[in-house]
Amino acid sequence: MKVLVTGGAGFIGSALIRYLINVKGISVINVDSLTYSGNLLSLEEADHSDLYSFKKIDIIDSEGLRFVFGQEQPDAVMHLAAESSVDRSIEKSSEFIQSNIVGTYSLLEETRHYLNQMSGLKREKFRFCHISTDEVFGALGPNDQMFDEETKYNPSSPYSASKASSDHLVRAWSHTYSLPIIISHCSNNYGCYQFPEKFIPSIIIKAIRGERIPIYGDGHQIRDWLYVTDHVKALILLLEKGRVGETYMIGGNNQMTNNSVAELVCEILEELRSKKPNGVNQYSDLIQCVENRPGHDFRYAVDIKKIQNELGWQPEQEFESGLRKTVQWYLDNESWWSALV
Repeated sequence: MKVLVTGGAGFIGSALIRYLINVKGISVINVDSLTYSGNLLSLEEADHSDLYSFKKIDIIDSEGLRFVFGQEQPDAVMHLAAESSVDRSIEKSSEFIQSNIVGTYSLLEETRHYLNQMSGLKREKFRFCHISTDEVFGALGPNDQMFDEETKYNPSSPYSASKASSDHLVRAWSHTYSLPIIISHCSNNYGCYQFPEKFIPSIIIKAIRGERIPIYGDGHQIRDWLYVTDHVKALILLLEKGRVGETYMIGGNNQMTNNSVAELVCEILEELRSKKPNGVNQYSDLIQCVENRPGHDFRYAVDIKKIQNELGWQPEQEFESGLRKTVQWYLDNESWWSALV
């Protein structure tokens, strides 16, 4: 099998590629335009494998995509390329419209043209896996039922609106052109190689530098945290066994307030790096609530019963032990993230 992965130099994409190559022995073509959050250093261990190739192409570039499809003849597409920062989407929404909507359109069209040239078993087994987010459903209240596959869309930021639009395009291409798609919605991911501006890495890095750790609003917002390796295993299971045309929720069953996550990171740092920057008594003293961001959703959580019941998947990593692994990785790999902050 050969899989074309878009956005493979990003956090989840690079984790997916490492797992496909190192664990599954599957060939991968990584298509990535290397925007600010794309980092080929996350793929150094894959770079020397005969199973890996990299194409620096923006998914908006239809001709570039057409060339890659013709040259590589992939058996599946796993579409992860996306602008994904809510804060950045508020400041520069046009980039999200271009990448997440126009880029997805271009990829769908080139996939459709490629599929139309195929026949037999190869066409029958081809899959287009679209990796989306739980943020397209808007916000939950403290006592609301978790998002599931029947939840209505209600995006509240330029980022989530652009991802919702891409989901609708994927479903339309499935209905109109019989593209064999599978859509997944994941909760907040964490783990190694995550871009430093994201919530958990930013807490770690600011703490060990003795900088203020800003938390939006009162810090009571709730997120469900999913260890990236668990997410990757779910995505591969969907590729191999998911039902065409279906949607699946992927979550970690770890609902935590932002305050609780920040405090737990600081608690772990007290153990792993007891020597603090000058002037810092406790890492948690650096946590400060700041003005809330516009449209800040209160709670996200996903119901994973469908993927559990149909495919037997469930998250394996407990949050505290996964967070400890993550903190330790950032302490041990300053050379990876120091140039990015």
